[in-house]
Amino acid sequence: MTEKIKSRRKFIKASAAVAAGLGAITLAACEEKKEEKKAAAPAIMKAEPVVLKVQAAWGGGIFLENAKSYVDRVNAMAGSSLKIDLLSVNSVVKTSQMQDAVHRGVLDGAHYVPAYWYSKSPAASLFGTGPCFGWSAQEMLGWIHYGGGNELFNELMETLGLDLVSFFNSPMPAQPLGWFKEEIKDVSQMKGLKYRTVGLAADVLNEMGMSVVQLPGGEIQPAMKSGLIDAAEFNNPTSDSDFGMQDVSKHYHLASFHQSQEAFEITFNKTKFNSLSSEHQNILRYASEAENSNFYWNNTLRYADDLIELKEKHGVNVYRTPDSVMQGQLEAWDIVVDRISAKDPYFAKVVASQKTYAKKVMDYLLLNQPDYALAYKHHFG
Repeated sequence: MTEKIKSRRKFIKASAAVAAGLGAITLAACEEKKEEKKAAAPAIMKAEPVVLKVQAAWGGGIFLENAKSYVDRVNAMAGSSLKIDLLSVNSVVKTSQMQDAVHRGVLDGAHYVPAYWYSKSPAASLFGTGPCFGWSAQEMLGWIHYGGGNELFNELMETLGLDLVSFFNSPMPAQPLGWFKEEIKDVSQMKGLKYRTVGLAADVLNEMGMSVVQLPGGEIQPAMKSGLIDAAEFNNPTSDSDFGMQDVSKHYHLASFHQSQEAFEITFNKTKFNSLSSEHQNILRYASEAENSNFYWNNTLRYADDLIELKEKHGVNVYRTPDSVMQGQLEAWDIVVDRISAKDPYFAKVVASQKTYAKKVMDYLLLNQPDYALAYKHHFG
């Protein structure tokens, strides 16, 4: 090997050794600087999650499940930064006091229906248990979200001086006319009956000659059992089964215009809501929209299954409410709406908005929808 080659190899080895040494020195210096920065940097405290105390109007049953479903969606989307603590009925205040409790900040929110604060304003029922203009709860929610209903609701909150913001979801099927001691074959049988309902429906059925008593859900079955009332409705086959209505009556009438479109209202203290980050506000809002679909898919099947059980296991006779009763309801609605509108310009304003939306949307839907009953009969008889 020539001296030149040997010399070159020695040079390369020496250079590598120097480079390795410099690298080690540089790495050590970098690590030292990192440690210095860590020591100098202030400790970052992990923020505590925002917890919202929300009371539901439901002590159990499928509606409490629905409230939990909304809460689960909020908690899942928010991760550890926001949490809703769901409280069952009467945990902090009575159902009739929930809206005021949220307004005052005693509660951060509530899960209920507008009919539960109907005494504040007859217009409350227009956002959940109002007259039917040929639409269902799906279209009523469309009016709230896209037809000006939400703006009108906020106007009502300001007029009543309530520090609230609300989201509406869960399009309920039309409520059954309910449970009776005998089959109702004609509207004339309704006169004089002591009947349980809530909201503006009470005014409508009073107009039809019934004697209406407004009772909370848990008191319906005992009242009918004791004879305090002759007939009653609550909401759906599942809830009615849970209340044990099949034990006090075997005559169940489906279909009615007394409460043919209703939805849940999830209300929050407005000051509290406005203090939240925009991300948290959007989670509360969009979880409501997501629950809208989940409610319809889940509850429709449950109602259908429980109706079958009422018939087959409990011997309940199920009827479709006669047209004469439903026509009588529509005529009574006209009288009630005109009477309140004459005294309450805001009420009349909301009704006019609803009619404008329903006339446009239902013109399209009723022309376009095929006769689903025809198809059902074709396949199932």
